[in-house]
Amino acid sequence: MTFKHVFAPLTLRNRILKNRIVFGAHTANMAEAGLPGDQHLGYYLERARGGAGMIVVEPMPVHPTAVLTRGNFLPGTDRVIPGFRRITEACKAEGAVMIQQLYHVGAHGDWDNSWRAPWSPSGGPSYHDNDGSHAMSEAEIEETIQSFVDAALRCKKAGFDGVEVWAAYHSMLDQFWTDFSNQREDRWGGSLENRTRFSREVLRRTRAACGEDFILGFAISDDPHTGVFPTRDEMVGIIKLHDDEGLIDYVTVGTGSYADFQKIIPSFQFAENLGADLAERLKQAGLRAKVTAEANIRTPENADALIGAGRADMVSIVRGQIADPHLATKAQEGRAEDIRGCLCCNQQCWGRRSRDYYISCLINPSAGHEYLWGGDRFTPAEAPKSVLVVGGGPAGLEAARVAAARGHRVTLAEAGPELGGQFRLAGLQPRRAQITDLIAWYGRQLEKLGVDVRLNSYLEAAEILAAGVDAVVLATGSQPAMTGFQKALPRMAQMPGIATGHVWSAEDVMGRAARLGKRVLVLDEGGHWRGVGTAWHLAEAGHEVTIVTPDVMIGRDLQRSATDLPARQTLARLGVRFITESAITGWSPQGARCVSLLTGEESTIAADGLVLATSNRADTTLAEELRARSLAPVLIGDGSAPRLASAAIYDGRVAGLSL
Repeated sequence: MTFKHVFAPLTLRNRILKNRIVFGAHTANMAEAGLPGDQHLGYYLERARGGAGMIVVEPMPVHPTAVLTRGNFLPGTDRVIPGFRRITEACKAEGAVMIQQLYHVGAHGDWDNSWRAPWSPSGGPSYHDNDGSHAMSEAEIEETIQSFVDAALRCKKAGFDGVEVWAAYHSMLDQFWTDFSNQREDRWGGSLENRTRFSREVLRRTRAACGEDFILGFAISDDPHTGVFPTRDEMVGIIKLHDDEGLIDYVTVGTGSYADFQKIIPSFQFAENLGADLAERLKQAGLRAKVTAEANIRTPENADALIGAGRADMVSIVRGQIADPHLATKAQEGRAEDIRGCLCCNQQCWGRRSRDYYISCLINPSAGHEYLWGGDRFTPAEAPKSVLVVGGGPAGLEAARVAAARGHRVTLAEAGPELGGQFRLAGLQPRRAQITDLIAWYGRQLEKLGVDVRLNSYLEAAEILAAGVDAVVLATGSQPAMTGFQKALPRMAQMPGIATGHVWSAEDVMGRAARLGKRVLVLDEGGHWRGVGTAWHLAEAGHEVTIVTPDVMIGRDLQRSATDLPARQTLARLGVRFITESAITGWSPQGARCVSLLTGEESTIAADGLVLATSNRADTTLAEELRARSLAPVLIGDGSAPRLASAAIYDGRVAGLSL
């Protein structure tokens, strides 16, 4: 496939972008004592080597009151300059234009990280926690404007080609724009001219300080549905006001806000190309500034179509280039089928950032570890070996791929008729077909690498020993325990009545082995997609579904990836009943006995079938037999310990690198 539009050069000020693919700003959270180090360098350099036309390095808090995360950079100090210069020099040598985002989150700052009260136009509440904020005085407004200018000057000294000023998601700048958060009656509030004075002064003074050759970008977001933020028409007017004064060279359009957080990092639950609607409105307004569309734009195909249709000048693909840092190069070389497509799952990017860890990626464990592993490329093995990988789930697929890419002779034996293991079953849940796309990608890669893939090949220990290979990797996965054991009731080793039947695992349901009646009860102890996605599937199929969980909410673990609220909304629309902070004390043909973990009160839930989404058990039988015969296999994935797919793929990568 050829891409006629996305690889056309573009000029910003006096810089020429070699293509229109931007690796946009996001918090990688990798600072070391507030400074950019080797981990940051490796992370951005890999995307520059992968062909990104422009890289916007993660936001720099411009003021002590702007600190939001543990991994933020130190504000207000020249100590950050040498580390950033290493990054800009290395990435510019690969042909990338380098920008840094500057931000102040206003009322939404994190006091526990900054040890400073958040500042805001009118002392509004934080949407990150229950704290309030400090209403800024005129002197504090001037101090903050100067802090933006000082930060931009540091960026220039560090070798950045420009800065992107953040006015998105209801940050400080768009807090000034919004009547909801700006109730001032002085020259900083009231009329549109007054409400935009803060942002215009930041840009005007930054241009004066940094010069005419310095690129000034603007990051905004589209949230037309909350009801208190600017409408799309109003946002066009605000941006045009800045553009008419020649204050910006480009504007990046994301989606969502702190009041509609799920759309900031939209998962597979949302439509693709979300940021294109407002971007198109801005293009139609005839701005001098270039327009970048962002938000759930995953692929170069989408990017090329948006630019070709005149809906944007550039496209920011963030998670897509976290998942495959060489996305741009592969597309330009006509190898789009080799791109490892983002799942939009948010599990290791936002899922780790939400816990204040550095980010990574479910399908690309190199993310965040480039400085340790040499990027998303593999060094050939010094002494190629014959390798047998047993199990074609995510751990086995990654181990086989990496081992073969390093020059080993690899055989992959899968007991079933298809690759993917239980991960394939997850891909059969509603809207999760990107998982099956990934498994197909693995199949293509293994074929290109010459891996001998053997399906329907259940291997006994004797057969493995007889193979005479140099190394054995076991990715034999895990199995549902089917005892009904619940962590909430640790003294009950087995659920009473479970032997009466009509009890199935989530895997049975998605694998079409379950024979369920109309009324289905799902016991979900994980709070993740295994239970929630199975309930969604059942409800769409017409079953009357009730979810019982010991957690305070359905989808508790999905909070990490900001996918829990849309999941609950979908389940509620489908009529799914929620029973929280409860456990099941017994099962019978009439249904389940349910106990409240708050009051101890018991009730009966009528149901025709019970589906267990409880902890699995590692399948170690084969490993134990091999060890008994003096063969020490490498045990990875769920076969080592049942966890999420991200852990399985990480294990597979480590195994492939270690051989």
